[in-house]
Amino acid sequence: MTNPNQEQEPVTIDAVTGEVREGAAAEDFAAASAANGGEASEDSLADAISAELAERTADLQRLTAEYANYRRRVERDRKAAIDTAKSAVVGELLGVLDDLDRARAHGDLEGPLKAVADKLALALQKQGLEEFGSEGESFDPTLHEAVQHEGSGHNPVLGMVMRKGYRFGDRVLRHALVGVTDGVADPAQPGTNAGVDAAGTD
Repeated sequence: MTNPNQEQEPVTIDAVTGEVREGAAAEDFAAASAANGGEASEDSLADAISAELAERTADLQRLTAEYANYRRRVERDRKAAIDTAKSAVVGELLGVLDDLDRARAHGDLEGPLKAVADKLALALQKQGLEEFGSEGESFDPTLHEAVQHEGSGHNPVLGMVMRKGYRFGDRVLRHALVGVTDGVADPAQPGTNAGVDAAGTD
């Protein structure tokens, strides 16, 4: 008679032969099955870790690119704000520069006043202020405002400058107020007056 309190050995069925396996053989089979399942679990875990790492790496690269773009945008906006503030201040000083130019033209800018005027002009130039508009320059409607014109309009140049123009970096703060005349014709070009005169003297 079997004792109900007696511990029974585990019983398993061999998947290949269909025979009953008991005792140590069953334990060995269970251990082998666990070992095979463990290897499969480790492979699955490694794949999951690799996928997670690739996803986190992609997220990090995206965040890095977004931050770099943000920094460039902030720097561009900061520089634009500084340039706008500078150009506004410099624009308020153009009237002072006009007064100094008129004093210089009348010979009134001498002594200590001349030194102060030169220092002011130099300081503004260092900040990026550039003047334009002098006699003989080619006429450019994007820079010059013509209030009078003489000649046929061929090869127009500045014949008279009534007020200088100024630009600050790429910004035109004020157009030059000018009178426009024809440029000097090239005597070597056929069809010019010089060529006709020369032919008439033969």
